[in-house]
Amino acid sequence: MTLELPSPASPFRIGTRGSPLALAQAHETRDRLSTAFSLPTEAFEVVVIKVRGDDRSLIASDTPLKAIGNKGLFTREIEDALLDGSIDIAVHSMKDMPVDQPNGLLLNCYLPREDVRDAFVSPTVAGLADLPQGATVGTSSLRRRAQLLARRPDLNVVEFRGNVQTRLKKLDDGVATATFLAMAGLNRLGMADVPATPISEDDMLPAVAQGAIGIERRSADSRAAEMLEAIHDTPTGLRLSAERAFLARLDGSCQTPIGGLATLDSGTLRLRGEILRVDGSEVLSDDQDCAVEDAVALAEDMARKLLALAGPDFF
Repeated sequence: MTLELPSPASPFRIGTRGSPLALAQAHETRDRLSTAFSLPTEAFEVVVIKVRGDDRSLIASDTPLKAIGNKGLFTREIEDALLDGSIDIAVHSMKDMPVDQPNGLLLNCYLPREDVRDAFVSPTVAGLADLPQGATVGTSSLRRRAQLLARRPDLNVVEFRGNVQTRLKKLDDGVATATFLAMAGLNRLGMADVPATPISEDDMLPAVAQGAIGIERRSADSRAAEMLEAIHDTPTGLRLSAERAFLARLDGSCQTPIGGLATLDSGTLRLRGEILRVDGSEVLSDDQDCAVEDAVALAEDMARKLLALAGPDFF
């Protein structure tokens, strides 16, 4: 059956959040599809969908994200639009994605992964070790908060929510001395002027799927499936299958401090996993490798091992 390609008169609709980073990711997806099928960019339409997590009243609030909801805050309305046919595909930051998709949707296309590292960002301080005693650091990530307090329990950590631009403005306004951003986001936005220092994965294990873009579609949409197959990055998919299996077994969400990172070397996959108490008082970690085909089983075993060590009230 011949693939029915989109055209400017009947464009392929790409759903996304409206933040500058989300739009950059949607445009990257559009450009890759345009190149893969030799189509003009006008054959694609980027459709901005407002999600609850982008509500300005929530961004301005100092209420912790865990008290407002889970990762569905950033995806639910987009997935509803996908299900009702308003859009053809949805582009997501994978670290925002729940491990389970709604019935009728499938997430199995990933673009080449960007830099996975966190970045220490401060207009006045060079790095984490240089922060003065009792300094205020802003973050909405429970993982980053716990990892920070595990290393520097003297610091004052405050809620710091919003897109990249919002958080940088809060720094300029003196709300905090420093914050953390993802290197991937800074790179995709071309923000080389931001005073950011990459943090080694050995010092701060990133969030599961950090730096990866995922593209969701209706499971019965064969046209979208064929188009997305042309831009799927297999190594990224292999790494994320392990990381997300680890997360799924831990029942991870925005309410649990979890880090995880898979890397590939020929036919071997290395997985590093970490869980932390919210206050950073205890960190449990593991580091194993296996054949690529055994990665999901390894990830699930690692999660079970850490949960057994943690006990019922760890989180």
